[in-house]
Amino acid sequence: MNKFEALGFSNAIVKAVTELGFESPTPIQEKVIPALLKGDTDLVALAQTGTGKTAAFGLPLTHLLDFTSRDTQAVIICPTRELCMQITRDLQSYTKYIDGANIVAVYGGASIDNQSRDIKKGAQIVVATPGRLNDMIDRRRVNLSNVRYAVLDEADEMLNMGFKEDLDTILSQTPEEKNTWLFSAVPELKLRKLQTN
Repeated sequence: MNKFEALGFSNAIVKAVTELGFESPTPIQEKVIPALLKGDTDLVALAQTGTGKTAAFGLPLTHLLDFTSRDTQAVIICPTRELCMQITRDLQSYTKYIDGANIVAVYGGASIDNQSRDIKKGAQIVVATPGRLNDMIDRRRVNLSNVRYAVLDEADEMLNMGFKEDLDTILSQTPEEKNTWLFSAVPELKLRKLQTN
């Protein structure tokens, strides 16, 4: 039995990750996934790059969302367009066998109209850089009022890059009762600067 199946993932997700060559969870995945699968928790996870953190939050997210709905139920915010595109590709791989799954990458340097169109088709997950997402909020091109999960990947990096105000604005557009998952490579102490409500 694939160890991801033992964690309780759906057959569609297990089939996708098996094709990707995932057999056993990494240490961060082993610690984080069972907590996140419960569905109602805030979390701060510290993990170096390359430890499998995208799957640590991405797999539970794809398991918990309702892909029959066209509402945006999750927003993942990260510091760079490269990371934004990589997370989007990974999530698209995990949801390969889930009907109706639509994951949209939102970042600067690409057409805002195309990104808006993709979201309008019904994006359950929006993966974004803070500046472009804020721009889309200002233009009323994205609706975060039904977000159940907010993920901040490389939260420390975003604070270092001066995105605190953008992050506060974005999070203020999401419901108070959402779950917030922070992933970082630095001690939790530095993240206390970021208010998630």
